[in-house]
Amino acid sequence: MKPLMLQGHERAITQIKYNREGDLLFSSAKDVTPNVWYSLNGERLGTYIGHTGAVWCIDVDWKTTKFLSGAADNTLRLWDVATGVEIGNISSNSAVRTCSFSYSADLASYSTDQAMKQDCEIFIVDARDDESFKSSNPILRMTVPDSKVTSLIWGTLDHTIITGHEDGAITQWDLRTGKSIETVKDHQGSINDMQKNRQGTMFVTASRDKTSKLFDVEDLSVHKVYVTERPVNSASLSPIYDHVVLGGGQDAMDVTTTAAQAGKFDARFFHVIFEEEFARVKGHFGPINSLAFHPDGESFSTGGEDGFIRVQSFDPSYKEFRFDY
Repeated sequence: MKPLMLQGHERAITQIKYNREGDLLFSSAKDVTPNVWYSLNGERLGTYIGHTGAVWCIDVDWKTTKFLSGAADNTLRLWDVATGVEIGNISSNSAVRTCSFSYSADLASYSTDQAMKQDCEIFIVDARDDESFKSSNPILRMTVPDSKVTSLIWGTLDHTIITGHEDGAITQWDLRTGKSIETVKDHQGSINDMQKNRQGTMFVTASRDKTSKLFDVEDLSVHKVYVTERPVNSASLSPIYDHVVLGGGQDAMDVTTTAAQAGKFDARFFHVIFEEEFARVKGHFGPINSLAFHPDGESFSTGGEDGFIRVQSFDPSYKEFRFDY
């Protein structure tokens, strides 16, 4: 199948995310305008105009009514998905690196960078009430003195959040006490991405140490390890098969010496249980920065350093493929 090429960003893609139904695909880049696309035909539906710095993180709520974006202009903004109107705006002391709605979308969490003598901090805010969002009084504020947060997901029942850090640590935080419950250090490099499976019981990490690992959400135990020979920037679990797709590549400054044919920028498919690679998909002219499976499992999208988003549908042979065991 020929992929859809979505070209609406002027600079490297930082994150892509489907809404729950999968009819819309949201994207952010190192330019200042997050975009939203129809995932079926790749048509751009609109842009969210307001940021003045690189947009690092985005999230969309369960009902696709509200959209969250955090950027290097030291703001977290809440948008109305349908109209593109900015509902709320929270200023921070440093760049907003991660943001995420809770499962119910009643709460939102975000983290700020360790910069300009500011500690890295995690905030929990109420996303239901626009006024409280605008007043930016967080429900909870947690300081992370050791290593900055580079990725963040919500745990079970909205009682915990799980953060991945620059030094490779993964920490689980109890939101009722504001204290960390558990920290594991199974990665040697920065955690670039964490994504949960459809049931919310496991999550997969992507790290600079050239591995991706499958963790349990409850106790942060490692179940599986997927090894590559280059840094992994993003990883996503298939909602219908035991497949995980990894994307990455060497740093952008080394890219000029590598041809696209060298296979350094492929999306790589591994079997979740057997940890074996079984497929690669070429396409990007630079590292893949973000990956997402479509919620129906019939396609996946990649966003690259080259500023393109590629929506790749699976052909019938993918669905018929079975491991021999």
